[in-house]
Amino acid sequence: MTIPMTAAELYRHGLELLLEKDIPAWVDLWSTDGVLEFPFAPEGLPSRLDGKAAVGAYMRHYPDHVDLHDFPDVKIHQTTVPETIVVEMRGVGRLVQTDTPYDMTYIAVVTVEDGLITSYRDYWNPLAASLPGVDFTGANR
Repeated sequence: MTIPMTAAELYRHGLELLLEKDIPAWVDLWSTDGVLEFPFAPEGLPSRLDGKAAVGAYMRHYPDHVDLHDFPDVKIHQTTVPETIVVEMRGVGRLVQTDTPYDMTYIAVVTVEDGLITSYRDYWNPLAASLPGVDFTGANR
C-alpha cells in the first residue's frame, strides 16, 4: 500500500514537473473534479476551471509561453486543516515570445485529498497579463 503524499510534498513535486515542462504529469496530480480558481483574473481570462480536463486544456500550452527556470523562495504554510496549505513563492524564467524575463509572485491556497489536488486558488498579479508576450488566453496558440 502506497501512502499518498502530503499536500506540501505533492505541491513541491508539482513544481518539479512544471520546471521539467511535463504538463501531462502535472495535470495527473489533479482530482477528476478538481477546481482551479483565479480570484484576481482580469476580464477576458477565466476565473474558474472546473475539472481536471479543463485544467489540462488551460495548461497544455503553458511552456510555449512561459519558460520557467526556478521557483525560488517557496514557503509552504500548513493550515489547521491538514489537507490544506498556503504557499508563497516566485516563479522566474522568460517569456518565450519576447525573450524577456518573467518574475511572478504567487500566493496559492491548495487542498489535497487522497493524494490529488481538489482545490487550487491562485492569487497571481493580474497586471502581468498585460505584459507583452503574455498570452494566458490561448489566442496566439
